[in-house]
Amino acid sequence: MTDLHIHTTGHGPHLVLLHGWAMHGGVFAPLVDALRADFTLHVVDLPGHGHSRDSALALQLAPVVDALVARLPPALWLGWSLGGLFALEAAHRHPLQVRGLVMLASTPRFVRGDDWPHGMSAEIFQDFAHGLRHDYRGTLDRFIALEAFGSDDARSEIRALRDAVFARGEPAAQVLADGLGLLETGDLRDVLPALRMPGLWLAGRRDRLVSPRAMEAAAALAPQARVHVVAGAGHAPFLTHPDAVADAVRAFAADVDVQDPP
Repeated sequence: MTDLHIHTTGHGPHLVLLHGWAMHGGVFAPLVDALRADFTLHVVDLPGHGHSRDSALALQLAPVVDALVARLPPALWLGWSLGGLFALEAAHRHPLQVRGLVMLASTPRFVRGDDWPHGMSAEIFQDFAHGLRHDYRGTLDRFIALEAFGSDDARSEIRALRDAVFARGEPAAQVLADGLGLLETGDLRDVLPALRMPGLWLAGRRDRLVSPRAMEAAAALAPQARVHVVAGAGHAPFLTHPDAVADAVRAFAADVDVQDPP
């Protein structure tokens, strides 16, 4: 299979869902259940993940975004964690196709620097890359624990993420390394001031991977951005607080022109 897997369900305005590192679109199941009555949902498995595991497409921002835009109607785009980089790249490259942008526990730059104090240290991503080569499953377990850390329902979040990660087969080790590389080196801050569509930056109050401060700082660079923080949530608020996330997305969509131009 060379095509990307996109599962479409529901009815209403179009909404694209892009998952995070090592996962697949199935991880969004609670959010899909909460939103399918209000949106036509296009749930993507990124290259090398889930049902797109055998896709010949490289896990790189521009080619993946271009391939998705070629298959999808104009829509709202929601990207969780790593998926946010793809959603943001789509908003930059194809502004007429992305009617609104939802960055869910995501940021244009994940690694801290002299001019970006809000990220994680590069050594953390390098340690995960080293771990993938020597203890594949143990490294995934450590990352899942980090994702859930701080959530007020961390145990159930860890269980849900562990169940999800292998539910559609093991993600390819090289693709996981490529994804870590995007997280370590990606920096899309420069595209934010030129964004032409409204944006919702949806954070988990207790997120230890992408702090609300990082999302507030990023949103401040975009001209039509709002921030919403889900209290008690960690890095995967759609698992522990799906109704709160769905309510925020619905409220945002109500203010966005999602219809095709005449």
